[in-house]
Amino acid sequence: MINKKKLFTDLYYIRSVEKKIEEKYHEGKMRCPTHLSIGQEGISAVFANLVKKKDYVISMHRPHAHYLAKGGNLTKMICELYGKDNGCSKGRGGSMHLIDNKVNFMGSTSILGNNLPVGVGLALSSKLKKKENITFIFLGDAAVEQGSFYESINFAAVNSLNILFICENNEFSVYSDLKSRQPKNRKIYELVKKIGVKSVFSNGKKIDDIERKMQLSINYIKKNKKPSFIEIKTSRWLEHCGPNDDSGLGYRSISKLNEWKKNDFLKILEKKISKKNNDVKKIKNNISLKIKNAFAIAESSKFPKFNDLKKGIYEK
Repeated sequence: MINKKKLFTDLYYIRSVEKKIEEKYHEGKMRCPTHLSIGQEGISAVFANLVKKKDYVISMHRPHAHYLAKGGNLTKMICELYGKDNGCSKGRGGSMHLIDNKVNFMGSTSILGNNLPVGVGLALSSKLKKKENITFIFLGDAAVEQGSFYESINFAAVNSLNILFICENNEFSVYSDLKSRQPKNRKIYELVKKIGVKSVFSNGKKIDDIERKMQLSINYIKKNKKPSFIEIKTSRWLEHCGPNDDSGLGYRSISKLNEWKKNDFLKILEKKISKKNNDVKKIKNNISLKIKNAFAIAESSKFPKFNDLKKGIYEK
């Protein structure tokens, strides 16, 4: 079992970073679109404690939590959101295009489903080089509707690649719910199982269950040298893209959203560790200072020079 204090620290760190982005985005200094995962961070907090540095990670359009969970540099990430030259993508990628080769966070992409074949390619490269690492590929429920999803799952199965596909199912693609986009009663993890990949499901209501299912999936990959898939139900609390509360738009159930908020893993974990020690305040203060420093550096850093616009870009 993951240490609850460590789990709380990782979860509070990710939540606090995104809350600060939510707070400061309205200032107009972060000019890139940003997809926040407030409400979904429990998955990344668990992942942070199970992934190894040698493992590869490829993310999608909502990548902040995954990037931070893999050990990505916070200051470089915030500088990237501000479009600064010392950002992790040199100020050219913004929120949806993060990368940190030092910790094997191999990138994220704004194109739905585009990260899947890229991640599969990384896993194939590892196999050809006889590496024992796992490639973790994050996706949302809407990526299932892309052709690249089936092609990637099939290729991973046929070639027995060390991949864990982690599907964060928040049930919405912008304003469209799952029922209006996919056949009635179709379960994503069962669909993947029929393609030939070991698949498990977590309803996302208990963080211990997420941990257990994710650990089982990782153990399966290590033992059998084959891919695995985990579908985890979750809920984003803010709008699809941006820092605002869109619960008044009427496209989703407020009562269901409030149920997820009442089951906030952060509050549950804080209560558990507060009973055993008094480190919570210290943890919060340290994280707050780290975030404050990152934003201060981002705001004072320089923008890329115009003459460097094409530097580092592949051109045929």
